[in-house]
Amino acid sequence: MSPVFIITILLGILLASPSRGDIFYYRGSDGVVYFTNVPVGNRPWKLYLREPRRKGRDRLYVLIEDISRRHGIDPLLVRAIIEAESGFDPRAVSPKGAMGLMQLMPSVVQAMGLKDPFDPAENIEAGVRYLKVLLERFGHDLALALAAYNAGPEAVELSKGVPPYAETRGYVERVLRVYRSLKGR
Repeated sequence: MSPVFIITILLGILLASPSRGDIFYYRGSDGVVYFTNVPVGNRPWKLYLREPRRKGRDRLYVLIEDISRRHGIDPLLVRAIIEAESGFDPRAVSPKGAMGLMQLMPSVVQAMGLKDPFDPAENIEAGVRYLKVLLERFGHDLALALAAYNAGPEAVELSKGVPPYAETRGYVERVLRVYRSLKGR
């Protein structure tokens, strides 16, 4: 087999894999062409192929998908929560101090061991883990878990259901409406 054929096959495998990046190359003094996605050393690396850059929400959708699936949570539910909480603004801060995409309160940030609540990957990871805890705590009753996400688990337990707060009831209805809409697509 020719070296060009082998390189073509290797590039095909790299490009088909989910973990992609820019590809660089250089030709050594021995005539061999070397490829990498991480150019190191003082070699004259040249860009061979640039990974297509994802736009804002597309990147977030990929993060949401990966993190949600890893924790066994429907990614469309997480998207619905983020839409309701922050409108996909990773720098959002509520008047009550909730931060980031999933609008995590400082107590949740601390409990989930978050270093940077404005980092989308960290925020989604912590928010999904917290949502999973709430779903398990409330017997996978989605309305109760969402109410707890909004008003706190203690408020749901004291009310023995969705608390009678207009904000919380509206929040649960809004998330469920967006979630059903996303699932219907």
